[in-house]
Amino acid sequence: MVAVVDAEANHLLAALPETELRRWLPRLEPVDLPLGHVLYESGATLSHVYFPTTAIVSLLYVLENGASAEIAVVGKEGIVGISLFMGGESTPNRAVVQSAGKGYRLGAEALKSEFNRAGPVLHLLLRYTQALITQMSQTAVCNRHHSLDQQLCRWLLLSLDRLSGDQLVMTQELISNMLGVRREGVTEAAQQLQAAGLIRYARGRITVLDRNRLEQRSCECYAVVKKEYDRLLPDKQAK
Repeated sequence: MVAVVDAEANHLLAALPETELRRWLPRLEPVDLPLGHVLYESGATLSHVYFPTTAIVSLLYVLENGASAEIAVVGKEGIVGISLFMGGESTPNRAVVQSAGKGYRLGAEALKSEFNRAGPVLHLLLRYTQALITQMSQTAVCNRHHSLDQQLCRWLLLSLDRLSGDQLVMTQELISNMLGVRREGVTEAAQQLQAAGLIRYARGRITVLDRNRLEQRSCECYAVVKKEYDRLLPDKQAK
C-alpha cells in the first residue's frame, strides 16, 4: 500500500484530511509517466485520474488536421482527468506527458465514489477545477494578445513551478507543439532569453538562470494563474 508521506508528494492529495487520504491509499496505484506518454486521447472515456508527483502533463487541444496547442499544464499541484468527477466521462483534449516522472492513478469508479461523498473531497476538487479553468482561460488570452517571448516565459515559469529543480528536459520541437507556433519562432525566442542571461539552452535541456528576471519579462498571465492557485489551493488541509 502507498505510504502517506509518498502520496503527499502530490499537493492535492496532501491537502486531503488524513482520514480521507488513508481511505484512498489502498486504491492509489504508483505509475511511471515517461516523456510523450499519452494518458488519454480526445473523446476517449477516461478509466483513471492521475496525480503527478514528479512528472508534468500537458493538456492539448488537437484539431482535425493534427495541429495542436497546449491549454494547460498539470504537475504535482493537481489531478489529470477532471471530466470524470464533473460528469462528462470524456473530454475533447489530449493529455500527454511533457516532462517524465512519476505519479499515482485512481480508478474512475473510486474517484466518483469519493467525489459523491461530498464534504472536503468535493470542495477541494471543485476549487482545483476553478484554478485549472483560470489557467486555461489565461492561456487563451495570452496566446492571442501577447508576444511569443512572453508566452515562452509564462510557459517556462508554469513548468518550473511543477518541478523540484531549475532544469527542464524539453526540445524546441515539443515546445512549439505545446505553444502552437512554428519551431523557428521558439528558437528565436529561446535565443533571446539566453542572450539576456535568463536561461541556458543546450541539447534539449533548458536551465533557468534568473527566475526573477524571467518573471519580470513575462506578461501578467503567469502571475494571475499563480495567484489563483495559491488562493484556492492552500498548503493546509482542505476543510
